[in-house]
Amino acid sequence: PVQILSYLGGVVKVEETDLKSRMGFLYPIVTHNISVFINATREQDSGQYMCTVNVVDDTIRLDKNVGVINLTVLVPPAAPTCQLHGTAVVGANVTLSCSSKKGKPSPMYQWQREPPTPQVFFPPAQDWARGTLKLTNLSLEMSGVYVCRAENQAGSNNCSIVLEV
Repeated sequence: PVQILSYLGGVVKVEETDLKSRMGFLYPIVTHNISVFINATREQDSGQYMCTVNVVDDTIRLDKNVGVINLTVLVPPAAPTCQLHGTAVVGANVTLSCSSKKGKPSPMYQWQREPPTPQVFFPPAQDWARGTLKLTNLSLEMSGVYVCRAENQAGSNNCSIVLEV
C-alpha cells in the first residue's frame, strides 16, 4: 500500500503520486466526513483503496479503524478494427472480424448489415465475445455494408466493412 492522502495535526498532505493534482478531501475535515474525490479518473486508478482513521489517545483496533473499497475504472471501447477473412466469391465462406484494442470490461461485439437490406445476426453465425461473423455459401444478395458495434458498460464504438460478392 502507498499512502496518497493524509490529515494529521490539522494539515492535509497529498503525497507525490500521479493522483496528487486530481485527489483531495471532499469536505472540510471538521465535518467528520472524510470522503475523498478523484478527478479525471484513468484506468490505472483502478485498485483497492484503504481508509485508516486513528484518533489520538484512542485504542487502535485494525478491524474497526480501517475501511476498504475496490475501485474499477471502466473504459469505453476504442474504435474497433473490421477485417474480412477469405475470398468473397459466390458459394464461398468468409468471416468478418471486429476487435477493439481497449475496453474495460472487455467489449461485446454485434454485427449487422445496413440498409437497403438490413439484417441482424445471431449465434452460431455471430460470436459476440470474439467479434466474428461467419457468412456461408455467399450469394450476390449478401453484398453490402456490415457494421460492427463494440460495446460495454462505459460506452460503444463501431467500424464498418463493405462486402462485395
